[in-house]
Amino acid sequence: DVQLQASGGGLVQAGGSLRLSCAASGFTFDDFAIGWFRRVPGKEREGVSYVSVSDGSTYYADFVKGRFTISKDNAKNTVYLQMNSLKPEDTAVYYCAAASSLATMYDADFWGQGTQVTVSS
Repeated sequence: DVQLQASGGGLVQAGGSLRLSCAASGFTFDDFAIGWFRRVPGKEREGVSYVSVSDGSTYYADFVKGRFTISKDNAKNTVYLQMNSLKPEDTAVYYCAAASSLATMYDADFWGQGTQVTVSS
């Protein structure tokens, strides 16, 4: 079975940091791009950051550039999202997804469950 297991969320004060993990299984990790999205109730899903597992190319949404860093560990089939300088507006449920390329991430083949990130002011 395909699984994308997101973890690492929690409650943090503004200015703090969290690291999210997305552990993948059940598909060929190297053939996919892995992305992080977030959703706030009542708002559209937002793409946050993506990474191509095969060549390491990345995408960052403007609202996280300079604060978040995406990385991968091919040996562990895991993608990380290091989130620094967190702001209250970063509060959301964060999901990871797997797609054939960065360009098709919004139509990802696989989606994981979310992990809640709450940033207090």
